[in-house]
Amino acid sequence: MADRAHIVVVDDEPEIRETLEEYLAMQGFAVTAAGNGAELRRALAAGPVDLVLLDLNMPGEDGLSLTRFLRQETRAGVILVTAAGEAIDRVVGLEMGADDYIPKPFDLRELLARVRSVLRRMPAAAGPAAAAPPRPEGGNHVVFGHCRLDLAGQRLFGADGAELAITAMEFDLLRTFARHPRQVLSRDRLLDLAHNRDWDPFDRSIDVRITRLRRKIEVDPAKPRIIKTVRGTGYMFVPDGEE
Repeated sequence: MADRAHIVVVDDEPEIRETLEEYLAMQGFAVTAAGNGAELRRALAAGPVDLVLLDLNMPGEDGLSLTRFLRQETRAGVILVTAAGEAIDRVVGLEMGADDYIPKPFDLRELLARVRSVLRRMPAAAGPAAAAPPRPEGGNHVVFGHCRLDLAGQRLFGADGAELAITAMEFDLLRTFARHPRQVLSRDRLLDLAHNRDWDPFDRSIDVRITRLRRKIEVDPAKPRIIKTVRGTGYMFVPDGEE
């Protein structure tokens, strides 16, 4: 298992669990199936987990509660598996830190592409959240207001040097902004550059992630100076809040 990414599939429907477990195992992943939150916790306790495929609509402890738990306690990637009518829950899940989502019914090849995309963006270690390393020094970082983005380590640090939790896709957004300072980037351009994903005009994932990032890097998130909104067009990264 050490040489293969470990994925936990969490779904209360046995047929879906079995299908995903078999398919992902055929693609070379180590897969554990879980029917509820208690089984997910046992899988996490048994060893490192790189990615969780998490059904939103489950009886008892639902996917939103488990997303919150995963973001607080682990570094595992999270892909929400949602029903067509769960748009609001998808947005809430993204606000809680999920890396991506895929609606049911889904094409297995698309799901595989999403899985690989998130895994490529994940730090080398998942499992329990580790203590923050020293603040990055040298030239391999970009300043975002009072924060520093460590490009090599894919980590964000606050003014006091403490690590601020960000998801893999939030890191991708910051890296994209760092590569295109003072350029207005539309939502579809950001999805293309950061997530390699086509834009859906009803997809709020970019807006949700921008909101989350502003809470971390802006002095006043309600009046952003670092990642500015260009009304009717998109967003622009302004280094150090310069006009």
